[in-house]
Amino acid sequence: MRKIITILCLFLFIGNTYAQTRIDSLDVYGREVFMPSAQYKWDWGQATMLNSMVHLYNSKPEAEKKVYLDYIRTSMDLTLKDANGMHPNAVASGHGMAFLAKITGDPRYVEMANKIYADYLTTPRTRAGGVSHRTETVEMWDDTIYMISMFFLEMYRYTGDEKYLKEFQKQYFLHKEKLEDKKWGLWVHGYDDDNDDYKDRCCQFGWAQMTPQRTSIEFWGRGNGWVVMALADALNTVPEKSLYFRVFATELKEITKNLPKLQDKKTGLWFQLPIYPNDPANFIESSCSAMFAYGITIGLEKKVLKQKTFLPVVEKAYAGLQKHATKTDRKYLIPTQVCEGTCIGDKAYYFGRKTREGVNYAIGSYIMFYLEYEKLKIK
Repeated sequence: MRKIITILCLFLFIGNTYAQTRIDSLDVYGREVFMPSAQYKWDWGQATMLNSMVHLYNSKPEAEKKVYLDYIRTSMDLTLKDANGMHPNAVASGHGMAFLAKITGDPRYVEMANKIYADYLTTPRTRAGGVSHRTETVEMWDDTIYMISMFFLEMYRYTGDEKYLKEFQKQYFLHKEKLEDKKWGLWVHGYDDDNDDYKDRCCQFGWAQMTPQRTSIEFWGRGNGWVVMALADALNTVPEKSLYFRVFATELKEITKNLPKLQDKKTGLWFQLPIYPNDPANFIESSCSAMFAYGITIGLEKKVLKQKTFLPVVEKAYAGLQKHATKTDRKYLIPTQVCEGTCIGDKAYYFGRKTREGVNYAIGSYIMFYLEYEKLKIK
């Protein structure tokens, strides 16, 4: 019996060491190769990887925190003049300022965090009060939920002021009202509030004409991944006995309810458009797979999702990302099968998007999922 226990402990140690090695490889690739802090730009993809640096800082022992604090500080110092909260994709990077305000107390970061919130309050809104994803036209996108959540949740962690939770919850439900599909629990990508078919050279022109409600018609994988991550981060932030926790827990259950049956049996990943697994034009998309797996893992940790149903889902996703959506280049682990930046269109539009390797938001999503997976396995 003693030998069996020793062997099991050895396997557990090897498994955890292997997971940590993968995190370290992704981390070094992101920080040193793909997006060194000296190259940080004030935008949403960069903000997602920056958030993984915050997660790494929070997960490391005191002696290992400095490298992440330095990365975040340099990124924010170099973009101090660009920092603003004039639209959700700009608000996203603001979480770095809020984090530094909390950790350092430096008045520069405190002032900037407050300025970003003040900017946010002036951004265009729908008639119902939903914040517009763009300044040039009034549209709600599911992407917005994650972009503003990073900032609002960090501001709550910094100040303890529930006004940030209230605003996040308000925006979540205003977006859900327009974007959620009751059958699938998933959200369509966007809603047009001002009846203005804006030419942005990214969206398919006229996408809002696809339904009488002026919403788009497809459930984009990464768009839903953003929402799942935001809900998971909220559960990891608010007190478990609070009303907020119960609300966000209910929402995570709803949006993930069909993900187990939509998970590809062969790869353990999810598709660019998740509800068409058998369409030959569809393809496995890694960033949404990491995002879904991240949110589900936190749902398991918080005992919000049923272990019997969802633990195998997480295990398959972890193995699938390793086998089907990463490559090794020297000492680096690099995400593959990452859909490039995507706006709104029809089915053919999403199927026609190119995939890339690396990519800041994929690196960030992988790191955050692997960190939570490692915690789950240790338990």
